[in-house]
Amino acid sequence: MKAGFVSLGCSKNLVDTEVMLGLIKERSIELVNDPAEADILIVNTCAFIQSAKEESINTILNMAEYKDPTKGHCKTLIIAGCLGQRYGQELLDELPEADGIIGTEAWDRITEVIDETLKGNRLVIKGDEKIYDASVPRIPTTPQHTAYVKIAEGCNNRCAFCAIPLIRGKFRSRKIEDIVAEVKALAAKGVKEIVLIAQDTTNYGHDIYGKPRLAQLLKELCRIEDIKWIRTLYSYPRFFSDELIDVLASEDKLVKYVDIPLQHANNQVLRSMRRPDTKEEIEALLNKLRQRVPGVVIRSTFIVGFPGETPEQFAELKDFITKQRFDHVGIFTYSKEEDTPAADMDHQVDEAVMQDRYHELKSVQSLISQEINESLEGQVLEVIVEGHTEDGMPFGRSYRQADDVDDLVYIEGDTESQVGDVVKVRILQGFTEDLVGELAED
Repeated sequence: MKAGFVSLGCSKNLVDTEVMLGLIKERSIELVNDPAEADILIVNTCAFIQSAKEESINTILNMAEYKDPTKGHCKTLIIAGCLGQRYGQELLDELPEADGIIGTEAWDRITEVIDETLKGNRLVIKGDEKIYDASVPRIPTTPQHTAYVKIAEGCNNRCAFCAIPLIRGKFRSRKIEDIVAEVKALAAKGVKEIVLIAQDTTNYGHDIYGKPRLAQLLKELCRIEDIKWIRTLYSYPRFFSDELIDVLASEDKLVKYVDIPLQHANNQVLRSMRRPDTKEEIEALLNKLRQRVPGVVIRSTFIVGFPGETPEQFAELKDFITKQRFDHVGIFTYSKEEDTPAADMDHQVDEAVMQDRYHELKSVQSLISQEINESLEGQVLEVIVEGHTEDGMPFGRSYRQADDVDDLVYIEGDTESQVGDVVKVRILQGFTEDLVGELAED
């Protein structure tokens, strides 16, 4: 038997895919990249916002075409992940093309679902709240030099717009020694960059140690010799402590890159969103990071069009982004998600207004990004090579860029660097989205 996987959504979902791949391979089922070759097709879905749900449904329907003997060999089509966890039997009833559903909390039962669906049984398995550990087999799908490590699952924040707690459950952390064991195993396989992920990384350890322990975890991971870079994503401002800032500033292996999802800058909107921080607290944290961590790169995300957002409140957000000059910004229009408090709020913002605000902020941030990238011209940055263009030019990322969400560094005139190499690059030109450089002389 041969199995093919399509993984959608965030890096946290990707780790779930990699764990299920490991469990499938243990059963001696061959893994293939071409869906036309697969007897078993699994789509790991996202259900975060409406556009993600639509992409998931379209992908499922596209994969179902391989059940046609003239196009493929698919005998069973399984929906995994957030969409299945959220909608369960309703989704299976609506999609006769699918044979089974496995939710986010049932990844360890993937082979059971395969077996049952191959017998002709249609079923839904959601499972109980859990998180994988270092003993679970896992097949990384990222390039060999980088890997994601999920340090916690679920979320306790209950933001008014977000369905993640409904899907992923309450926040639960892995133990420090278990994470260290996984990272050591990855380092032994040649991984150079570790990217720590969770729904709320700065809250790591609160549930099992009585207080956030991300700083202690990072110190332990920095002792692992063969790891070069450690990057942390999804760091909510609430638990970004002075201790954590000190560790970030002092440990060489920690890339000076901070990803803080802020969502807005007007206090009334933040309260409506059920965010625990005020604009003043956010500004104080950003100032502290820039003062105490030289060269720190800050990324954030913002939502426009949240219910009740007035033109004046949007203008305050625009002014905040203009003044703060973030290195990277993700901008989203509000998505009305059922069963969330925001879905029932009055004064829902018109879609056309949201789109106008979205494009206005994108324009502001594009100019800021271009100016920041131009300011890097002449600097020398270490770059991990990620791949090559069609004409053979290497490209990669410096500490300033996270995989899959930020821009790239293209290296002109380099004919020797291979994927996974770490090279020094002198930046020649900075553009809105990317940088172009050349190998720097030692």
